[in-house]
Amino acid sequence: MKRNAWSRGLSVTADGTGVVALAGSGAVRLLADRVGLTEHLSTVLSRRGFAPVHDRGQVLVDVATVLAAGGEAIADIDTLRHEPAWGPVASPATVWRSLEAITPAGLGRIGKARAKARRLVWSQLPDGLPASPAAGTNLGTTVVIDVDATLVTAHSEKEHAAANFKGGFGFHPLGAWCDNTGEMLAVQLRPGNANANHAGDHITVLTEAFAQIPASYRRNVLVRADTAGATHQLLSWLSEPGRVRGRRVEYSIGFPVHKGVAVHDAITKVPEAAWQTALDTDGEPREHAGVVEITGLVDLVKWPAGMRLIVRRETPHPGAALTLFEAADGYRYQAFATNTATGQLGHLEARHRAHARVEDRIRVAKDTGLGRFPSRDFKINTVWAQIAALATDLTCWLQLLALHDQPALAKAEPKLLRFRMLHVPAQSTRGGRTRRLRLPASWPWAAAIATAFARIAALPVPT
Repeated sequence: MKRNAWSRGLSVTADGTGVVALAGSGAVRLLADRVGLTEHLSTVLSRRGFAPVHDRGQVLVDVATVLAAGGEAIADIDTLRHEPAWGPVASPATVWRSLEAITPAGLGRIGKARAKARRLVWSQLPDGLPASPAAGTNLGTTVVIDVDATLVTAHSEKEHAAANFKGGFGFHPLGAWCDNTGEMLAVQLRPGNANANHAGDHITVLTEAFAQIPASYRRNVLVRADTAGATHQLLSWLSEPGRVRGRRVEYSIGFPVHKGVAVHDAITKVPEAAWQTALDTDGEPREHAGVVEITGLVDLVKWPAGMRLIVRRETPHPGAALTLFEAADGYRYQAFATNTATGQLGHLEARHRAHARVEDRIRVAKDTGLGRFPSRDFKINTVWAQIAALATDLTCWLQLLALHDQPALAKAEPKLLRFRMLHVPAQSTRGGRTRRLRLPASWPWAAAIATAFARIAALPVPT
């Protein structure tokens, strides 16, 4: 058979009618409507005496839909705008004006709109809030917030873009993600030279993240961060909510091992018999790895009361970069601080290492708008970061509410979800006062997509 047999007799014309491109993306837009996000955004962005042709809440949802579908620029809104099935969609120029008009106070109101929609979403989760996995088990009803920063390269001159500590140029946003659901709870766009361990920035982002968690879920929260979070100010701030009756906020924060000699001296004082076996991600003993608590061996007077210091050691892999202390000792060391009073050391350490999943969240966020900023204006880019958070949330909600029993789609990362669902075309037909989107019968995931649309349409009307 000739290799080009499939194309024999193929003719391409531009006269098709009733075909909807990116039909699967309609599920994202419909979901925003059904959970009340579009209406809430419209309310908080309305201005007295200003009646725009394109509702500003709908504009933000449309941009978020485009980002969820793989868009990277404001001009990509045209992929929706030129599709009659979606009704009136703003032009790129209108989107620019809409983003430019949003003030810092407006961003705060957008956060409140997101929180309202999130309350409905969490109340409708088919199996309740997913538990955060750790060491072969899970953390039950604990809501886990992972905080981390990332570097975003700017390929042209942009306001507040700056050189970063890795020799690049761009921005250094700080975000907070819910490990239970994958949602981006909060994000702060910062210059590229922003300090990684800026306590004020961490507190700002966490304050916004706590506000996104429905009140009934704030009783048991765990905050995780790397060593950038190991500041007196942040840990003291995290210790305060735990004093509220009926609310427990725990933290698991990376602690620097090689700044000063205090931790080194404590490690040398630990008897060999005191080291306990470390656990892997499945909860099984990890070979050549151990954990020990050194709280009583380090002066922690200036740190919050109840803080514990736990160290992990492991035989380094070939080629690992070691400090002089580690090279002489033969182990690689990592430490973290926590205020969790109970639990096996191995489990607490494995729970902390699960913070590494935040790197997956960051990768997803960058693939859903956070990896590229469209404007020279820092103000517009700040709004863009919030829209990227909207797009990330909508993608998570789609998978949690409508695709939860479809393994091929429920756990798919953005690129795969786009290929299998969001980019699928459909034929638009009318009949009996009803519009129908007819998905390709041969598409393997067509039934799952149709079911997802039906589930979204069946969500209760927000009150």
